[in-house]
Amino acid sequence: MTRDHGAHRDREPIHLAVRFPGVDDAPVRPGHRSGGPFDFSSFAHLARTAERGLFDFFLLAGEPGPREHHGRDHGLDAVGRPEPLTLLGALAAVTDRLGLAATADTTSHEPYELARRLASLDHLSGGRAAWGVVTSSEALTGGNFRRGGPLDRAHRRDRAAEFVTIARELWDSWPAGTPGRSTVPRPFAHHGRHFDISGTFDVARSPQGHPVVIQAVDTGEDREFAASAADVVLRRHGTLAAGRAFRADVTRRLGAYGRRPGELKTMSEVTVVLGDTAAEAREKAAEIRRRQASSRTAPLALERVRSRDLPSHHPGGPPPGVDPGPAGEAARGRAVAAAPSAVAGGLPVRRTVAGTSGGQSFVGTPRAVAAEMAEYVAGGAADGFVLVPPPAPGGLDEFVDRVVPLLQERGVFRTEYAGTTLREHLGLPAARQPDHVKG
Repeated sequence: MTRDHGAHRDREPIHLAVRFPGVDDAPVRPGHRSGGPFDFSSFAHLARTAERGLFDFFLLAGEPGPREHHGRDHGLDAVGRPEPLTLLGALAAVTDRLGLAATADTTSHEPYELARRLASLDHLSGGRAAWGVVTSSEALTGGNFRRGGPLDRAHRRDRAAEFVTIARELWDSWPAGTPGRSTVPRPFAHHGRHFDISGTFDVARSPQGHPVVIQAVDTGEDREFAASAADVVLRRHGTLAAGRAFRADVTRRLGAYGRRPGELKTMSEVTVVLGDTAAEAREKAAEIRRRQASSRTAPLALERVRSRDLPSHHPGGPPPGVDPGPAGEAARGRAVAAAPSAVAGGLPVRRTVAGTSGGQSFVGTPRAVAAEMAEYVAGGAADGFVLVPPPAPGGLDEFVDRVVPLLQERGVFRTEYAGTTLREHLGLPAARQPDHVKG
């Protein structure tokens, strides 16, 4: 345990992770070159930089199909994206301690297949695997897997909950190994609403027992699912008061599932823009927002925000004076509604999107950012942060070189890894195994 700088209570250190940004997330910084989405060196550099910064984990987000909006391909990928778990297997060979996490969709995958791949990654990485549980509503993706189109939200959530339950049943079907003693798996059988499977799992219990389960949260139903099944919950960054209320709410829900406070870590997804002065940081942040709102992405982004088809609106023209649709992402809190003042003032679509979709959480000098992050965690608003840097090979270096030492100076971040597994990094308890399976 460490002590907060200037505080009078012991607490866990801040947890830090990084998400590899997709092509739609942010602009490439001037001066950096990218070899494209299949350039392994970009992934390896970011992972090694995160490990040099003593981060808990590296998160790869990826969907098993094109990114969509209203049934149309919304992605900007020219040559596609690598499959995340395959890529993590390669990254396991060039890192030693960093946790390796990937999102995997419960709508298109099957429990046995995905549980097997995750357990294999946990073995190959020495206990560093994590699974970001996501569901897909995309019609094109559904077609790829012959599901006949998208599933409704309630159906997807129920399927996801049962999927996670089965994965844990499979991981628990092998007793923990004992030196000098062979173990054999117990046959499994699951008969539920969405899955009816039985057989024998062919991967022995992995170093963590269960890979770490991560879930992003938007709604109350998501919070309930996270309290029942997740080890780490991700939320969009907000005010100190909002973060404190969110963390208290998900913690309160744990007792209904026999879980204790501390068994679920709360992390905010953030972006950080640094400058030698506050003014320089603000100028850099404004430039990043302008570059994000390209002539191609701005109209689609505004459609997602407004949840309306707006085919006739030019990115250089004013945004439409229409209300957001009731069923879109704006209604679910996954996009920020266009500012009324921008619409009323007739600002161009690109400027409106740039002003409302930047999502920049910490903007300032390294010392100011370190102080803000420490205050946010010390105030009980989160256990840590998932950084989303610009998609360039050097996007994380500045934070690791300039902010991490200041967090260490304040006594709120580790100076070395204390363990070897991701559960140890996060301070999570070992995965509990049912008594009837224990050898």
